Parts: sequence; C-alpha cells; structure tokens
Amino acid sequence: MVRPTARVLSLLELLQSGGTRTVGDLAERLGVDERTVRRYVQHLLDLDVPIESVRGRYGGYRLARGHRLPPLMFSEDEALAVVLSLTTAGTRDAAHETAQAKLRRVLPAALAQRLDAVLESVSWTSRGTARTPDGETLLPLAAAVRDHQPVRLSYTSADGRHSDRTLHPHALVVHSDHWYVTGTDPDAGDRTLRLDRITNVHTLPGTFDPPAEHDPAERLLHRLATVPYRHHVRLRVHATAAQVRRRLPAGLAVLHENEHWIDVELRVDSLDWLPAVLASLDAPFEIEQPDELRHLVAAFADRLREWAPARPGHSGTRPPPAAPDRGR
Repeated sequence: MVRPTARVLSLLELLQSGGTRTVGDLAERLGVDERTVRRYVQHLLDLDVPIESVRGRYGGYRLARGHRLPPLMFSEDEALAVVLSLTTAGTRDAAHETAQAKLRRVLPAALAQRLDAVLESVSWTSRGTARTPDGETLLPLAAAVRDHQPVRLSYTSADGRHSDRTLHPHALVVHSDHWYVTGTDPDAGDRTLRLDRITNVHTLPGTFDPPAEHDPAERLLHRLATVPYRHHVRLRVHATAAQVRRRLPAGLAVLHENEHWIDVELRVDSLDWLPAVLASLDAPFEIEQPDELRHLVAAFADRLREWAPARPGHSGTRPPPAAPDRGR
C-alpha cells in the first residue's frame, strides 16, 4: 500500500516540473481520485507551499510564478519516516524513485549514513504497513547490525515484565504489522525482539562475529512458528506444500516435505480454530498429536453432518446454529 506521505511528495514533484496541472491529470498520475488530490494540495498549503488554483476549462494547480521553494527541514524521525515510506511502498514508480533520491541528496551526511544503515540492515517477509519505529530505537540498532556491535537495551515482554539485556543484533526484519530485531543474548541464546517494546538502546564497546547468514526473513518466520505455546500440533497432510501454505502460512506452521505427504508442526495457544482450517485443506490428513485435536475434529465433523440438510430443498426443523468461535 502506498502511503499518503509518498503521494504528497509525488504531487509536489509533479507541480515543480512546471506549468498548470489539471486535477484529472494529477489524479491519474497519483492513482487516486480527484477529491484526494484536493486534500493533498491542502496538505501542501498547510506547509506554506505556495500553490495557486487556476480556474477555467484548462484550469488546475500550479506553483506560484517565480517562487523558489525553500529547502525542506526534517527532524531525524521525520526523515526516517519519509525515506522508509518511499522505500517500502507496495507500488513503486519513477516518482517514488526520484523523490527518494532527492531527499537523500539533501540530507546531512551523518543522517544519510544512519538511514543507509537501516536500509542495509532490514529485510521484509512481505511489503506491508508496519509503522516506522522511533528513530531513537531504530537508528542505533541498525548501526549496530551493520557494524556488528553489541547493544544494551530495555525490553518489555508481552506479559508486561521489564528487563535490561545485552544483545548482539544480527538483522532487522519487518513482518506483518511489526519490526523485529533478531540476535543473540550472551546469557540466554537466540532472541527475537519487537522494536515497539524496546527502549533505551545504547551501543557497547567492542564487536562480535555475526553468524554465517541465512535469510533473515526466513529465519524470523521459522522462529515465530516454533515459539513455545500451550499446544504442540503435529500433522501429516497428503497434499502439496502450496496447498498447505494457503491455509497455514509461514510464521504459523513449519513444513517438512516427504515424497507423498507434508509433515506439519504448529505451536498454538488454542486448538478451537484448527478443525475448520484442516477441513478447508480439502485433502486427507492424519493427526499425530495432540489427542485433544482428534476429538475436536470428530466433533466438528459431527456438527457438519447435523447441520447439513436432510434432502435437497429441506433445511430441517432445527433453528440455525450459532456461529462457532474462531478466535485464537
């Protein structure tokens, strides 16, 4: 998804090329409707960019004649957000590339180097809409990944526990709605931490030897799929890996391919949602563990038989059942 910030910058770039641009032309080039173009123009006006509205058959918008735009002044967090939004946009075109190149050229050398460290250190499991982390957290972590330096940081776990820890950061990865850093805690082994739970990052003296890397995004997905949960599920599915992945994506399940079947492992807090997902595979499967899942699948099959019409055109006399709880 292209973020509004990127489109507003693209609009400014189009207006800077000179002449009057019609609303329809701007809408087509930006891939938005005309009402949105007018909203983006108002954003620029709010930033004191002198845009004139030209009336008439060939009217539209243009920059004020003879006006030279002043240089844009960004804080570190603003520059980080703008450059990353242009870099991670789901759809990229010439306007994105030129806007990003111009912004990078005018950044102070020290900040440009820090932003380069982010772009060199980050991987994506897919291009998404994860919110850019605070620069005070992201920038020093990215530099530490690039320079193989340990860091000291504060972390708040999902259950609210606070701790201070040392980390040898290996990579930054964006997955779904979150940024993660993968690395090694000298006292506790491999760690995967969410950046929105990290504060007080300080670089420590010295360096460490990074692992002979793997694909950071693939490694993160494997770690997320093997995090200890309440239930360890093991299945054997007689289908292709592509069929299984459509219902059990990476980050949720680990697949091991054999000649005629796929071994599937999941770690989940709740089993209630799995019978419907397994049925949607539309392929034979065997449950190796746990026994509780076998009972849930059998009960789900019984409900389907009970809910099915007795004959075509006859819905039975029972009232419609309540929708099952699919929550995890």
